[in-house]
Amino acid sequence: MRAWFATISMILLALAMASAATATAQTTPTASAAPLRGVWIPQPAHTDFWRSPEDMKRHIAALHEAGINTICVVVWNQGRTFYKSRTLKELIGIEVDERMAGRDPLAEVVAAARPYNMRIYAWFEFGFATDVNNGPGREIVQRKPHWVARKSDGTPLIRNGFRWLNAFDAEVQDFMLALMMEVVAGYDITGIQGDDRLPAFPGEGGYNDNVKAAYAIAHGGVAPPTNHKDAGWVQWRADRLGEFQQRVYRETKRRKANMEVTLAPPVFPWSRDDWLMDWPAWFKAGWVDRVFPQIYRKDLKSYEAELDKIVDRQVPKALHHKVHPGLLLRLADGYAASIELISAQVAANTRAGVGGEVYFFNEGVMKNLTAIKAMYGRE
Repeated sequence: MRAWFATISMILLALAMASAATATAQTTPTASAAPLRGVWIPQPAHTDFWRSPEDMKRHIAALHEAGINTICVVVWNQGRTFYKSRTLKELIGIEVDERMAGRDPLAEVVAAARPYNMRIYAWFEFGFATDVNNGPGREIVQRKPHWVARKSDGTPLIRNGFRWLNAFDAEVQDFMLALMMEVVAGYDITGIQGDDRLPAFPGEGGYNDNVKAAYAIAHGGVAPPTNHKDAGWVQWRADRLGEFQQRVYRETKRRKANMEVTLAPPVFPWSRDDWLMDWPAWFKAGWVDRVFPQIYRKDLKSYEAELDKIVDRQVPKALHHKVHPGLLLRLADGYAASIELISAQVAANTRAGVGGEVYFFNEGVMKNLTAIKAMYGRE
């Protein structure tokens, strides 16, 4: 009898261990999972990627050969889409960026990347900003002047030349959500990506009448502080943007359960204090599938300092494999990081246990193909 009980006990123990192993496998990434290695692809003024479908194919083939497996491709910039948008056409009569009239650029990207099984994220770069210095995108506020965001003195919210829509307005949020859901429903991509403008908002804003009224209702009739840096006022507005992020996540998953919702935010807490973007809280709450924090630092020490904050305090260890820091490789003003710095930052990512990296931007990778290929062991 004792032998029988011992046999049964061993069987039950084996089943329990198998069940635990299965649960662990479902929640913990495998050590062999390939790291995400990506690039951001900006609008045509900064790259020749968009000139033709042939240029796209040539570009993507070269990136793949160098070890890049992910592209974050702009689809929303200066009031223009890089796909055929019914939402935008109904608003301003323009279906796709005029430089690519007659084409569906995002569909071309999907076709060019398909042979390489690349991840594709639709990058909504401009978010709640419309235009720069009254350039393309101004048509939106001409049609919808009540969408313009306001500062405490009542003037339009413009920062660094960027004009902003009122991110807390229901019509504005519906417009942005409609743009995003067009891409979710219409294209065979990995996911969508918010930026440091989505959902984000300059701290000086939030003084439109409807926002002030909502704040007063939530605070016993008290008006919002005129000091836009007041901690409570900052957090209240950040939480409202968090509600929009949750809505984006839910609507995306309702349409396509496997579609990823990602963010490329500034570093925290600056992201919250200056841009009302409390992304670590949203990530922990499950409203974001991956984050691509912009650790745009030009020296290794400051890069490692920001990376350490993320993995030590801001993101739980169970989510580290879904963190893919943004590395500053090149800027339109001529800045170019050395390959030695980039290699050291990549090594820091490996030590920290995050899930790879993304380069800003693709032209920097194209100019360093041989070195990046060697760094990733693709020779």
